[in-house]
Amino acid sequence: MRCSIVIRAYNEARHIGRLLDGIMQQTIQDVEIIVVDSGSTDGTVEIASRYPTRLVHIAPQEFTFGRSLNRGLQAANSDLVVIVSAHVYPVYPDWLERLLAPFADAQVGLVYGKQRGAPTTKFSERQIFAHWFPEQSQPRQAHPFCNNANAAIRRSLWEQQPYDETLTGLEDLAWAKAIQDAGHAIAYVAEAEVIHVHQETPRGVYNRYRREAMAFKRIFPKEAFSFFDFLRLSVGNILSDAWHAARQGVLLASLSSIVWFRLAQFWGAYQGHRHPSPVTEQLRQTFYYPRNLREHSDASRRDVQPIQYE
Repeated sequence: MRCSIVIRAYNEARHIGRLLDGIMQQTIQDVEIIVVDSGSTDGTVEIASRYPTRLVHIAPQEFTFGRSLNRGLQAANSDLVVIVSAHVYPVYPDWLERLLAPFADAQVGLVYGKQRGAPTTKFSERQIFAHWFPEQSQPRQAHPFCNNANAAIRRSLWEQQPYDETLTGLEDLAWAKAIQDAGHAIAYVAEAEVIHVHQETPRGVYNRYRREAMAFKRIFPKEAFSFFDFLRLSVGNILSDAWHAARQGVLLASLSSIVWFRLAQFWGAYQGHRHPSPVTEQLRQTFYYPRNLREHSDASRRDVQPIQYE
């Protein structure tokens, strides 16, 4: 089965090589790899050029998540297009095979796979990944949630419905909602697993959830997020994370990050809902080019040997 892979990248020299190594070890080898770079200055382009990739450039002043995806999809030659962030990497050699398998059903228009954290991932984000990406696959999902850090779509549907280039985030959710409203199905595949590396500061977490809340308000204008929601969700999630961390014996090591992560997450969500303002050039730089970069088991039980990375 042939596919194209679109990788969005900006200053990902620390990570993109591992992703490309993982792609080279997949059971599906008939792939076209397109790297959409938005002004990297750290060697990302040089590393990507060592692999069989095609580079597409987008100027920083033109960047949005939706626009970079549209540029990558314009360059793709296959109808099945895998979309990944440059700071993820596949766990198993059948990642692509599993991610593309649901497209055997002609009604499926979008598939997304499991994400788990790296060793450096904050405890609270591990909890988020486990909640968003469960261990059980769902061949026909009732809601439009998905995530373009590890997903695949039909290019033919994208031609009818390009990604919204004006959203500050959640372009994947908006696109999923549109195709689901049009009668197409969304599938989740737990076996199509990647490791998602986030190394954000508190400011980075705050900005991520603020811009996503601004986008969410655009997609679902009737939704609200009050100061009480900020308090309720912050306290509830801090207590829940602390309880699970204690059960896993990592509370002392994780408590500080649990507190600041959840406060930054929900304060960002509150501010984004409260101020759904136009995206100025200053906000664009803040959102896209920052200065700094329940009990669940992270271990999936599969008979497939994972990829061995150096």
